[in-house]
Amino acid sequence: MSRRDDDPNFIEAIARGFDVIKAFDPHAPVMTLSEVAAATGLARPTARRILLTLEALGYVRPLPGGGFALTARVLELGLTYVQSMGLWGVARPHMERLVGRTNESTSVAQLDGSDIVYVARVAVPKIIALAVSIGTRFPAPQTSLGKVLLAGLEPAELDRALAEPTRSGAEPRHRFDRAELEETLRDVRAQGWALTDQELAAGIRSVAAPLRDCDGRVIAAMNVTVHAAETSVETLRDEYLPLLLQAAGEVSADFARYGAIPRTPVA
Repeated sequence: MSRRDDDPNFIEAIARGFDVIKAFDPHAPVMTLSEVAAATGLARPTARRILLTLEALGYVRPLPGGGFALTARVLELGLTYVQSMGLWGVARPHMERLVGRTNESTSVAQLDGSDIVYVARVAVPKIIALAVSIGTRFPAPQTSLGKVLLAGLEPAELDRALAEPTRSGAEPRHRFDRAELEETLRDVRAQGWALTDQELAAGIRSVAAPLRDCDGRVIAAMNVTVHAAETSVETLRDEYLPLLLQAAGEVSADFARYGAIPRTPVA
């Protein structure tokens, strides 16, 4: 692996951590400690400490038999760029068109542990019980966005996400036990969307659909939010959901095309 040890500002430990992450690829999605050490040129004790650190941070998971694999959290490293340069730019015109057709607010969120975090929003001024802005957190199980994102996880990923305590500070009206949540997520996977009716806060209804990358993975979710006093569940489901599904499909298709554009390396 390349080094810049002659630069006094270069932090070798960070470079080694990225070397370990980059050692995993489609041809080697699971690697043993020895394989990681060989691929990175690191001593086994160093490779082991880095793997254990990445595991503690949630970027690597151990497997039965002694192997290691990356987790979906590694996507955050790239999605930070995508959020600022790609996903918002792709989603924005579709979100604005959706708001024009529904006259209701729409948002995009991603999962962080057991919370959702809002990363994009086109709002319609209305008196509503919850103030939402970019960076706002809510517990995932009680939101339509969160249900869609949780439903997109593998079982082990779901366990890890739900094991993390919420950092939202919100007190939801409804609390799920695990069996009830599992049943709800099965329904979401089967139908491809999620609807919530005042589970997080009184007066808030929303419906959400997944946003996918070029490999079909759920990378975010997009919703339409309404006030329960103004919009019935039937209107939300029968009138707004088809428009949302169309918009989310268009965002996913555009984002897949964006991801497929060859990038010219910068020398």
